[in-house]
Amino acid sequence: MSVQPEMPPRSAKQHGTAQHRTAVRVHPELRPAFESLPQFSDPYEDIEATREGFHAMLAAVPADRTGVDSERFEIPRADGSALTVEVYRPEGGAGSDGGEDAAPGQDARTADDGAGRALPAVLHFHGGGYALGRSLPGQDRAAIALCRELPAVVITVEYRLAPEHRYPAGVEDCYRALEWAAERAGGLGIDPARIALTGKSAGGGLSAAVALMARDRGGPAIVHQSLCVPDLDDRVGADEAADTEGADAEEADAGRADGAGAVGEGADGDGALGARVTTGRSVRRSWAHYLPEGTAAADAYAAAARATDLSGLPPAYVLVCDLDPMRDAGLAYARRLMDAGVPVTVRNVPGAWHGFELFAPETRVAKEMMAHWTGQLRAALYPVVG
Repeated sequence: MSVQPEMPPRSAKQHGTAQHRTAVRVHPELRPAFESLPQFSDPYEDIEATREGFHAMLAAVPADRTGVDSERFEIPRADGSALTVEVYRPEGGAGSDGGEDAAPGQDARTADDGAGRALPAVLHFHGGGYALGRSLPGQDRAAIALCRELPAVVITVEYRLAPEHRYPAGVEDCYRALEWAAERAGGLGIDPARIALTGKSAGGGLSAAVALMARDRGGPAIVHQSLCVPDLDDRVGADEAADTEGADAEEADAGRADGAGAVGEGADGDGALGARVTTGRSVRRSWAHYLPEGTAAADAYAAAARATDLSGLPPAYVLVCDLDPMRDAGLAYARRLMDAGVPVTVRNVPGAWHGFELFAPETRVAKEMMAHWTGQLRAALYPVVG
């Protein structure tokens, strides 16, 4: 594993100012949702309260589990603690008992290998800035949807969260879950030749990192990595922090003058958008809580964009959003994967911000994005044989 050299800062001409940028507008269908967004607040001011509020929101609207069963397992760590994973399966699917003697919540080491029709597996790593985003037991909506629609066995991972547990705790948990799934493939009803990784935001960053770890450590084979609006570069927002320190008020005024649906060009510009959604500065705040204190440059298993060698990685899907500060880093990573000979599919969602689908799930833009993500995973797990 090696570290990508620092990227040179953009010139003033490249970065520009709000007045000289081409206006980028929120997608017309998304404007009502954008205009109803609350003011963005710092989740780290009281991280426990933020997590409690997130869980209360989830509990208010339980997930529809129709057609899906799930079981929880404990994977022992070296320090005596346990990593919890939840395995979602289509009802009546192979391995639905986790092995003949397995039971929900049991020690993973006792799950016997079983027989039956094997399904592909997807390890789903949740987003949330590496610090929150964990679903309630049995309620991971993304896992349930993938389980039904692919179909597949979907494994969610309750990795350790920052800032209480900084890197590498979370990513090591995710890699351990991959090893466990491959080791117990028979009992879980998994085809070990069809294991994929996916996640949004921090989950996308973890997916990219685990793919690197599996390659470097000679770990389980991964057939596909699906990186949705991935958070994979700790340098995101660095130019913004340096260049806009003295111009915040001017840029915000320019954004407001442009209308509620308009923002300055570039995924890293704050403007009117910055008061409501994720910006480069909020991404940097997340990294400051995830990386060990005093870290000057992340290593590749923390920030996959830092890796110098991307060859030999599994085929990838990279989805980005126009108004996301992580857009350019995601596109750059996709291009570097291509240059390394890795098959890559890229999709950009015009006029959308980071996490927009949570606030506008019934829009055509959100439905098309989710359908494309699911379709790419299905194609990777169920390849057409000519």
